[in-house]
Amino acid sequence: MLNPQLSANGELAHLLSIDGLPRDVLVQILDTASSFLEVSDRSVKKVPLLRGKSVFNLFFENSTRTRTTFEIAAKRLSADVINLDVARSSTAKGETLLDTVDNLVAMHADMFVVRHSSSGAPYLIVDHLRNIGRTDVHVVNAGDGRHAHPTQGLLDMYTIRHYKKDFSNLTVAVVGDILHSRVARSDICALNALGAGEIRAVGPQTLLPTAIENMGVRVCNDFREGLKDCDVVIMLRLQNERMNGSLLPSAREYFSSYGLTSKMLALAKPDAIVMHPGPMNRGVEIASEVADGPQAVILPQVTFGIAVRMAVMSILAGN
Repeated sequence: MLNPQLSANGELAHLLSIDGLPRDVLVQILDTASSFLEVSDRSVKKVPLLRGKSVFNLFFENSTRTRTTFEIAAKRLSADVINLDVARSSTAKGETLLDTVDNLVAMHADMFVVRHSSSGAPYLIVDHLRNIGRTDVHVVNAGDGRHAHPTQGLLDMYTIRHYKKDFSNLTVAVVGDILHSRVARSDICALNALGAGEIRAVGPQTLLPTAIENMGVRVCNDFREGLKDCDVVIMLRLQNERMNGSLLPSAREYFSSYGLTSKMLALAKPDAIVMHPGPMNRGVEIASEVADGPQAVILPQVTFGIAVRMAVMSILAGN
């Protein structure tokens, strides 16, 4: 089956999901991000790679880190950045997603960064662009429903590689609401592609997808077992806005069973790093003592996210 993310000669044309991307493409993005990291330390934080290009941010869901870092990344590449205010756009008057895309293409858009509550929305846009003969316009998925969040997965891999170097001997625990988490799916796909030693899916059975074992993970319903001798702990937010029915008794009870405290973190390796995609719910999935502690790399993740998103956009624009 044709991969909609790749051009006929196997180059990255769109970034929709980590699932299905060749390992060498993932490594290319991570290596390119390394070269952009020092741009942030310059007095003039700009390179001219996207000069004259128009990048449209289409965020149909709320976002702080993702939207802001995409905007910073595009501006550091010297692109013209247009943020569509969806609440005040014609979509609020009933205009369809694809009609919105057609109008923005007519305004000479070169790239769309799309976040949408519906899984598959970025794929729909790519399919539409192909049908209208506009394969020169690129699409980046900034999160679609429960499905995928590829740039978050990539920045998480960059963070792990930065602190741990080699993936092959690592034990990584992904903890919490995996059922509703597009970040968890992207992280697990990326960790498998990059050859992580062991990936553990840790959480109550009600918050784990059916047959998650098929994704190449070891399931741990017991938090202590899941944390034991881990190199990396990725904590996830409880996504109450996506939950139907009572999957949990209460936030307090969840914290007592699956909240990451200093005492629980001591079960992992002494040099384990703690990650979180944000936004954090302190006192629900993670204690402040850990979030602000020496093993947390949550703020470096945000910094690395700018370089990773610069890498993705520059590679797309160059292909």
